[in-house]
Amino acid sequence: MIAMTSNVRHLLAGLALALAASQGALAAIPIQHWSLANGAKVYLVESHAIPMVDVEVDFDGGARRDPPGKAGLAAVSARMTSKGIAAGDGPAMDENQLSEAWADLGGSFGGGAGADRMSFSMRSLTYPDLLPKAVQLAARQLGEPSFPEPVWLRDRERLSASIREANTRPATVAGHAFASAVYGNHPYGAEVTEASLAQIGVADMRDYYRAHVEPCRAKISVVGDVTRSQAEALVDRLLARLPQRAAAACQPLPAVPDVAPLTQARVEAIPFHSAQAHVLIGQPGYKRDDPDFFPLTVGNYILGGGGFVSRLTSEVREKRGLSYSVYSYFSPGLHAGAFTVGMQTRPDQTAQAVTVSREVLERFVREGPTEAELKAAKDNLIGGFALRIDSNRKLLDNVANIAWNNLPLDYLDTWTRQVERVTVADIKAAFHRKLQPDRMVVVTVGATDPAVRQ
Repeated sequence: MIAMTSNVRHLLAGLALALAASQGALAAIPIQHWSLANGAKVYLVESHAIPMVDVEVDFDGGARRDPPGKAGLAAVSARMTSKGIAAGDGPAMDENQLSEAWADLGGSFGGGAGADRMSFSMRSLTYPDLLPKAVQLAARQLGEPSFPEPVWLRDRERLSASIREANTRPATVAGHAFASAVYGNHPYGAEVTEASLAQIGVADMRDYYRAHVEPCRAKISVVGDVTRSQAEALVDRLLARLPQRAAAACQPLPAVPDVAPLTQARVEAIPFHSAQAHVLIGQPGYKRDDPDFFPLTVGNYILGGGGFVSRLTSEVREKRGLSYSVYSYFSPGLHAGAFTVGMQTRPDQTAQAVTVSREVLERFVREGPTEAELKAAKDNLIGGFALRIDSNRKLLDNVANIAWNNLPLDYLDTWTRQVERVTVADIKAAFHRKLQPDRMVVVTVGATDPAVRQ
C-alpha cells in the first residue's frame, strides 16, 4: 500500500465508515456495463455517498500464461510496474518519486498477478483537483513502466531469499507438493523457484507485458463517486498510453489446456522435523462458471468452510481432539481449481487424523448434509451477505468477479435467493459430480506415524 499523509489517512478512514453505513441500506446494486471501441469492457457501480473511486483493470495475463521454465514472470512483471516510469509526455520517475507522487495525491495504484489474471488497482478521492492527476499518473504507470534492470536484480535477490526462507517451513513444502500432485503439468501447479526467477530478465517482462496488457483485453471495474460519463472519460484516460488498435484486430491468446482429472489415489509422506504435521487432502475441483457453484458453496460451508460449526471440525477437533483447526475449500478459476481439506496435527496421530477426515468427506459425498445443517448454513451465509459489500474495496472485488467470470449483472442482487433455493438433494448431487474420495491426493509433511504412508 502506498504511503499517504496522516490527514488523508484520517479522511479516508472516516469515509470508509460512512460507506459501510450507506451500503447496508442498498436494496439493489445496479451495475452498468458497456464496451469501448478498442474492445475494453467497463463495469460501473455509482456510489455517491463519499468522494472516492476505486478502479480495477484486469487482463488475461496471470500465472497460467507463464512460459515454461519462467514461473513467476506474470507476477514480477506486474510488480515491477511500481518501480518506475519511462520518460514520455512527462519526466521519468524512479520508484521513490512514484511512491511520493501517490502519497501527495492521497491515492494508490499497483499491480499484481494471480493464477488467471493480471490486475491493476487504483484508488483516489474524486475531488476535481485530485482525480485528474491521479488518473494521469495511473495511466503513465500502466502504459509506460520502465522495468529498471538494477531494481529487478535487487528485487530478484530479495525474492530468492524469501523463497529460501519459505522453503524451510513445513506449510510451504506441503503446499508445493500438493499443487504438483493435484495439477500435474498444468500451469496452476507451477512453482516459482530461485531457478525460474534467474531465467527472467527485464526483456522478458517487456515482451510479456506488451503481449497481454492491451485495451482490447481489458475488463475495467469502477466503483465510486462518478457518473457514467465521468467513468467513460476516466477509463479512456487510464488506457490512453497503451498501444491502441480496434477490437476486431485483437487476436485471441493461445488456449490453455484444462486441468486433467486424477485417475487414482496418491499418498505422499514427506519427512520433516516439525512440532506439527501438515496435512492436505484433495483433487481438482471445478471451474468458476460451473452451474453447481451455489450448491458447492453452501455444501462446503457445512463440510469444512464454516469454521467451528462445520462437520469436519465437529468430528476431527471436537470429538477426537486431533487438530485445533481443520477446514475445506474450493478454488474455482478459469480452470478446475483444487478442492482442499487441510489441517495440522500431532506427528504421531497423523494417520488417524487423515482417516477420520476422509471418512467425513466420503460420508458427506455419499449422503449430503442434514436439513438442520442446511438451514444453519443458509442462515449464516445470507445473514453475512452484507459484510461482503460493506466497503468500496469489497464491492469492487465483487464487481470485478462478475466482470472477469462473465456472471449476470444482477448476480449480487440475486445472490441470497440463489443460496436460499439450494436443497439437500442439490448439494448431494453436486458433490457426487465433482468429488471422487477414492481418487484423492494425500500429502503429509512431518508425520512420524508409519501408517500414514499406506
